[in-house]
Amino acid sequence: MAEKQINGILKQVLELGPTIAFFLIYLRIKEDSFTIAGTEYSGFIVSALVFIPILLVAMAVLWRLTGQLSRMQVFTAFMVIFFGGLTAWFNDERFFKMKTTIVYGCMAGLLGIGLARGQSWLQFVMAELLPMRPEGWMILTKRLMGMFVALAVANEFIWRTMSTDTWVKLETFAMPAALVLFLWVQIFALQSYLIDPAADPDAAAKAKDAPGDDAKG
Repeated sequence: MAEKQINGILKQVLELGPTIAFFLIYLRIKEDSFTIAGTEYSGFIVSALVFIPILLVAMAVLWRLTGQLSRMQVFTAFMVIFFGGLTAWFNDERFFKMKTTIVYGCMAGLLGIGLARGQSWLQFVMAELLPMRPEGWMILTKRLMGMFVALAVANEFIWRTMSTDTWVKLETFAMPAALVLFLWVQIFALQSYLIDPAADPDAAAKAKDAPGDDAKG
């Protein structure tokens, strides 16, 4: 089913709003502790638990308005619920911090599996948004896999060696910003592989349909 178009600002609010809400809630209650069902929880853990319904509501609204959710959004929601549950069950904030490492690690692993098969699964997901020759997709996939590995390692280093306050700020702003900047740099670096659909509609159609089976990076 084709995705319904909605206001771009509203879509950004629904996609980024839950993370910003988590950050603001954490800032408000980070020094507090809360007793729930006889167990005392830190402000960080309560913020993580409140984040779950906020994320699910935002995703439900996004699905209602667009008719679609990406696999990555569904996977991320599952990881948030799973590790948020472990965080509450064991009353241990480390589980929620590990979530970021595992999400980035899984994305790197999936791209790596595709590359081992001689395919760019990134092309399969994003070809409609960025028409590009298969060789370009293979290069971008290899580089993005490396970036995901770097972010996973960085997250492990940050949460194991730095304060919770520092981790929240870096996880909320620095790591997503680094990923966006990386992607922008790669788009400019791979200009020679991009296809202009207006100038070469046949090549654009092939790039969109091709799963990247035989492309070599």
